[in-house]
Amino acid sequence: MKSGVGGGTEQAKKGQAGTAGIQERKLRHIEACLRPDSQYAGVTTGLERVAWPYRALPGLNLDDVQLQTTLLGRTLSAPVLIGAMTGGAERAAQINRNLAVAAQRLGVGMMLGSQRVMLEHPAAAASFGVRGVAPDILLIGNLGAAQFLPTQTRGAYGTAEAARAVQAVGADALAIHVNPLQEALQAGGDTGWAGMAARLTELVPELDFPVVLKEVGHGLDAATLRAVGGAGFAAFDVAGAGGTSWARVEQLVHHGRVITPDLCELGTPTAQAIREARHAAPHTPLIASGGIRTGLDAARALSLGATAVAVARPLLEPALESADAVEAWLRQFIHELRVALFVAGFASVAAARGE
Repeated sequence: MKSGVGGGTEQAKKGQAGTAGIQERKLRHIEACLRPDSQYAGVTTGLERVAWPYRALPGLNLDDVQLQTTLLGRTLSAPVLIGAMTGGAERAAQINRNLAVAAQRLGVGMMLGSQRVMLEHPAAAASFGVRGVAPDILLIGNLGAAQFLPTQTRGAYGTAEAARAVQAVGADALAIHVNPLQEALQAGGDTGWAGMAARLTELVPELDFPVVLKEVGHGLDAATLRAVGGAGFAAFDVAGAGGTSWARVEQLVHHGRVITPDLCELGTPTAQAIREARHAAPHTPLIASGGIRTGLDAARALSLGATAVAVARPLLEPALESADAVEAWLRQFIHELRVALFVAGFASVAAARGE
């Protein structure tokens, strides 16, 4: 009896230590993302080179511009998602709550940060629980593709883990993120990616909710989308290069500086990624993310074929402050998007996309 109690106590201590370690790492990620050198240094999104029309007689009123759009079966008041950021720590819980409250107020969507920490350390689950403050939003869960292949130290996730990630937070869909460059430059990262396309093609049809394939900021390319063309993904989040480089973030976390700047500049720029995705998967909805900073960026992304855009890094500092600060930033962003469509003579998001 004594031995059993002692063993249970020891296991609990290890679990608590593991949770504490995860929380510390998540906080370091937040701190790294706030640093200017977490951003691409030489690569831009390419959106600044997308010409935008200006009509001196736009033929409509600013208030007549319709921003409503549909994504994954849900209606958004504007083609905007709050992009995946964080989870697993108390500070992350504050961030996610503020983001979710703002999303609920504005009628836009939200994607959670990676939920692996929640599945492996149940104590971290509360940091992802935003449905209580955002009952009506399009909410997308998030797991890493690397978790769905076995390694020498752990087994592979399957449909059960994917379902848990969605059901535990009341999500409408699941994003599976692919991030080989980040993993390769991360201490102890998952670098076994052989067979990943086949595994995803096998997994996705077995899930009874929409699944989004996303990068984390280094871009989806046409070859990748063709490799999973038969999987049945409900949308692709191209997450192109030009904004936050998660390769840089990992090196800032583990070394305090960027030690391989050339490798950290690799990736497919956002504008190019949208074009390649539109060509490779012409009938699949696209989410444009990766360095989206202004409403004009969003408008240009829509004109290239994106269904919606996702914004993450610009919302991190406001989310550390309050839901009101997040809402204020998003309202300005959405206003900029409306003005961009107005002066181009586009009465709707569909018109901007050439539909």
